[in-house]
Parts: sequence; C-alpha cells; structure tokens
Amino acid sequence: MERLDRQAAFSGTRQAEGALAIDGARLDATLQRLIPGYQGPSKATLFKGGQSNPTYLIEAASGAYVLRRKPPGPLLPSAHQIEREARVMTALGTAGFPVPRIHGLVDDPGVIGSAFYVMDKVEGEVVWEPHMPAATVDQRRATYAAMNATLARLHTLDPGTLGLGDFGRAEGYVARQVKRWSQQYAVSATEAIPAMDRLIAWLPDHLPPAGPAAIVHGDFRLDNLILAPDGQVRAVLDWELATLGDPIADFAYHLMQWIMPPTDDGSGTGSLVGHDLAALGIPDQAAYVRAYEDATGFEVAPHLNRLFAYNLFRLAAILQGIVGRVRDGTATNPNAAAMAKQVRPLAEAGWRYAEGV
Repeated sequence: MERLDRQAAFSGTRQAEGALAIDGARLDATLQRLIPGYQGPSKATLFKGGQSNPTYLIEAASGAYVLRRKPPGPLLPSAHQIEREARVMTALGTAGFPVPRIHGLVDDPGVIGSAFYVMDKVEGEVVWEPHMPAATVDQRRATYAAMNATLARLHTLDPGTLGLGDFGRAEGYVARQVKRWSQQYAVSATEAIPAMDRLIAWLPDHLPPAGPAAIVHGDFRLDNLILAPDGQVRAVLDWELATLGDPIADFAYHLMQWIMPPTDDGSGTGSLVGHDLAALGIPDQAAYVRAYEDATGFEVAPHLNRLFAYNLFRLAAILQGIVGRVRDGTATNPNAAAMAKQVRPLAEAGWRYAEGV
C-alpha cells in the first residue's frame, strides 16, 4: 500500500475550480477598500491543507495575503463561523499573541459567493507530521517547548481584558460540546458505528471535572502552527472552533498526537505512536503534561481517560462532518474522502478509554 506523504500532499496551493473559484476583479475592488495600499491584479490559489473553511493565497501587486471563506453550498448548523475566527484573532493580536494580522471581514456573499476575511500572510513552515522528520533533534525539542508554552499562554489570558468575555459560555463547555457533536454526527453519519453510539450515550454521564474558564482554540496541533526556523511559533491558525471553554479539555485534545491510532496509508491525523520519542528529542506524554501543568497550575493527569474518550469522540465527529461534505459535494480537500475510514478507529479508541474509567 502506497503511504501518503502528508507534507507533500498538504503543503502549497492548487488551482481553485468550480464553486471554489474566485472572481479576481470583484475581489480586487473589495480589497482596495479594505486594505490600505492594496494593488491588484490578484491571483487566488487554494491551500491544499484546508478541510473545513477554504483558505486561499492571494498574490497581488502589493504583496501576499491569505483569504479564508465559508464554503459554498449547504452548511451544518453553527459550523464555519469565520466571523468568530476574525474576532478572536483580532483580539488576540492586541495582546501580542502569535496570530496573523486581520485586515477585515466581508460578510457580503455577493463578492466571492460567501463571507470571508483577509489577513496577512505569515512567513514560516507548517509541519504536517508530529515527529517532524526533516527537523533536527534541537529543532524538535524547541518546537515542542514553544508549542506547549503557546497553548499555556492562551489558556491563561483573561478573556474579559481582551473584550472576549461574551465569546462563549464557559460553564458546561464539555457537556455542550458532547451535545453539539452528537447532533452534527447524526446529520453527517454515513454508516452505523456502534462505538460512536456507545460514546454518545456514555459521555453525558461521565464528563471530566470542569476546568477554569479560558479562551480555547479547539484544534491546537502542530499543523495549525507556522514555525520559525528555530522552532518558535510565529502564528497559530484555524480558529474555527475557538470559544470560551475548558482549557484542560482543550489541552487534552492537543495531547492526542501521543495516542492517535495511526493509519497504514498515512491519510489520518498525524501520530507519534510507534516513534522513538527520546531519540527524536520529543518529550513523552507525561513530561509534556507536567510542563503544561507547571505553566498553568491546572491539574490534567488524573482525568486523562475521560478527556481522551471525549476528545477521540469529538475528533471522530469532526471527521465525519468532512465525510458528510464529501457526500454532499462541498468538501474542499481532495484527500477528504480518506477521512471516512478514520472515524470508526477513533470511536473505538475512544470507547476503550471510556472502559478504562
């Protein structure tokens, strides 16, 4: 079986076709009003790595930008809220948190067919494999330390100070997430998966203890970061799932790269399972948890079985949503169909953690 090269498959851009194509002249007219000094003509190509909200490289005479839009066609309830992405990134930028600068949000679907926002293009590298095969031991060590510190910093920011006190309802965050993704899974389901049904029934009565209210990213992982050559984090991307919520549950989602069921063909979410972490310079799960606990003062380790059961369920539901978009013809990534075979293993892994509680 030929193994997918995730770095090659998800890096760079491709031509945007059909409903995803953008009228450059109409876009230029809007960006001239939105961005001081903007000059067209522009060329828009689609980043290969996006799964949910189509994201474009805009190359114009005045420089390079990134445009992120809602996908065309019917959308799941409460999904693809790019307005929230733009709001949280703008607020975090005022605190010096590493996010791209937002130039503005355009909610008029008449410009390119759906609402969008435009931000600066941040130079750096996106690494699609958590074991970082092209990096040195020192680069891996620095990257993992920076990644942990960046998430800890996010979770200890004061939402009210940033004008995000109403960005979500932190109380009952995990319970609401279980309800939301159970409903969205039901809408997107394409086959019967008993482990998902068991998790949907089990999770509401076995929630982990609630953590303090914080800004949570919702999908914090290595391939949603832009890295400098020295491993420092230049920008955190993909804020679609951000809200006010439980930082410990958010961190446990980030931890799943240490336990993620690997796929034979490499099409799944990146995993550290099976790699010699000590030789690579990557901390083991326990050391990584301690570093986060030391930085935040939060207690994580005693609750990991429930947190992993919840997060594996949640990721399975998210991927099932991608499968549903393949079914409905609105998926933006040509590799999205491969996501279908990951849902069952994730659900089954989640149920094994539930049985371990």
